[in-house]
Amino acid sequence: MPSSTNSAWPQLPATAEWEACLHAVHLWSQIIGKVRLAHMPPMNHYWHSTLYVSAKGLSTHLIPHAAGAFEIEFDFINHQLHIQKVDGTHSSFPLEAMSAADFYHKTFNLLNQLRLHTSIYPKPVELPDPILPFPEDVEKAPYDAQAVHAFWLALTNVQRVFASFRNDFVGKVSPIHFFWGAFDLAMTRFSGRKAPTHPGGVPNCPDYVMQESYSHELSSAGFWPGTGLGEAAFYAYAYPEPDGYRQAEGLPEGAWYAEDMGEYLLPYAAVVQAANSDEALLQFLRSTYEAAAIWGRWDREALER
Repeated sequence: MPSSTNSAWPQLPATAEWEACLHAVHLWSQIIGKVRLAHMPPMNHYWHSTLYVSAKGLSTHLIPHAAGAFEIEFDFINHQLHIQKVDGTHSSFPLEAMSAADFYHKTFNLLNQLRLHTSIYPKPVELPDPILPFPEDVEKAPYDAQAVHAFWLALTNVQRVFASFRNDFVGKVSPIHFFWGAFDLAMTRFSGRKAPTHPGGVPNCPDYVMQESYSHELSSAGFWPGTGLGEAAFYAYAYPEPDGYRQAEGLPEGAWYAEDMGEYLLPYAAVVQAANSDEALLQFLRSTYEAAAIWGRWDREALER
């Protein structure tokens, strides 16, 4: 497994091999994401809540605050959590085996020391019950630095290919951003038309969040490290799903439509093993988008470069 940054697609461990660590980092990302959410002005589709792939790991980007703007970054090279203010003050602590409660208290101790007073809803979202509030989750979880580093390297490759795909579209399109609720890197294209009201029903997530997130017709794609799937995989779906969408043509080898999930899937391993990994992923992104655009009757002439 690579131990330094490079452009090669890294091998990722099977989910079972680092599942406890993955779950822990997922919870940590929710704590940091909620800090960003607490201070950012609202944006459409909750784009103000997300994290972003950085040169070290995952970052909040700049967050406004009365005591001075700041940024929080997961450093997955040196395995630290950094909090940096624009006045030059900085603090950090090591990422290592700890409980969600430990991470929560360490984070808020640093924020308070830097006068970045913040209040968040202290319970995880988009995860099924039973789930404990962060301060009450005291079970120590392992930290697999090698697996986390490889996951971040994978994100840097996904970011690059998603950016290439994003360039083909001149309509409304999201940033390439990391949603800490489901722990996935995602990008979404929009037709420009309103969508039917989303039914909601996501565990520990208010329906109004999903209704705002899915207020307009879309074709979305993303990357999961393995939560709920057993392996890292890419996904793609349309909302609302048009008749004929499941008949996508030109899918890369290894991709299929998962009836139980209502979306296309492509294992990360299939991309890594392809003769041209970038092209295999682009083929998945293009074919699933075209299925949404063709069967959904999008105005492609106006929306595409």
